[in-house]
Amino acid sequence: MEELSAALAAGVALAAPNSPAAPHPRLAAYKPRGGPGQAERRQRLLRLQRERRLDYVNHARRLAEDDWAGLESEGEDKEGEDAEEEEMDVDTGKKLPKRYANQLMLSEWLVDVPLDLEQEWVVVVCPVGKRALVVASRGSTAAYTKSGFCVNRFPSLLPGGNRHNSTSEKVYCILDCIYNEAAQTYYILDVMCWRGHPVYDCQTDFRFFWLFSKIQEEEGLGEKSRINPFKFVGLQNFPCSSDSLCEVLAMDFPFEVDGLLFYHKQTHYTPGSTPLVGWLRPYMVPEILGLAVPATVLTAKPDYAGRQLQQIIESKKSKKLAAEKGQLSSVVAARNGHYELEHLSTPQPANSLEGQDGAVSQMEN
Repeated sequence: MEELSAALAAGVALAAPNSPAAPHPRLAAYKPRGGPGQAERRQRLLRLQRERRLDYVNHARRLAEDDWAGLESEGEDKEGEDAEEEEMDVDTGKKLPKRYANQLMLSEWLVDVPLDLEQEWVVVVCPVGKRALVVASRGSTAAYTKSGFCVNRFPSLLPGGNRHNSTSEKVYCILDCIYNEAAQTYYILDVMCWRGHPVYDCQTDFRFFWLFSKIQEEEGLGEKSRINPFKFVGLQNFPCSSDSLCEVLAMDFPFEVDGLLFYHKQTHYTPGSTPLVGWLRPYMVPEILGLAVPATVLTAKPDYAGRQLQQIIESKKSKKLAAEKGQLSSVVAARNGHYELEHLSTPQPANSLEGQDGAVSQMEN
């Protein structure tokens, strides 16, 4: 009972397949539940995104103007209509989320290493921080959490982000960022809309190239000033070849590294978790990808790595208890993205040494 109480106190939530909200399945001594593999789900999702085209223009406008009129009365989809997609545990993106909650594209643990990793994937080194949806529109810039709560509103030099550069209601930006409070910096991870032009349905390599070129055009965006109180800095992406990954892990970065996000070059920006974006802590790269990497600060295995099995056991106990008590709300939360972390890292139990030291991330309240 003491172990069970500790597991519940850790606040481990039910999660979708390969969610970063739980320890990495490959590093845990238990067999995951059955179902289609991650590689199969990736191929299906790529096919579905080619077949389906959503109204991203109006979606971006609604986010920028906070205008959701007419959406509240829309009926829910019929039950069982997408039974096949639900079995695949893939968010097909049939309906875009309303309001500001669940607007970010979230990762899964990189479990099944893609055969085309070197040719069709890129990697982004992520700093420690909180994910944030940043919307610059109508002369103001707002930052939202994954759950849609507005945590800050301020001027910025993003197009549409202050009253001096917001000459038209059609000028607005929507960005996926990681906010580091210590550095007072928003690290730009991805772009969904720039100057009113949505790029949700553009491939990753184009979005990253376009973001990099547009950031260079905005003078003063990476510096703190009265009109730009927070820095906005783009994150660099790298090829996924063996040589490139070894070089990346040996680099010195101007921020504390949290982990690595692997993006499929062809994936569109789809809100919700997707197997087309993979997440690894740096020390996992040798074991998961099978690479001989240099011994660096990034690749050094942390003390808590050996305790992931205990986390899995505690997580399974809490799931079983919730199922026995009929607490289905947790299941619903897992499906709609609320299980995701505000931070990218796997959370540690509150009574662990790492949790006490604040070295790892905690679940979103």
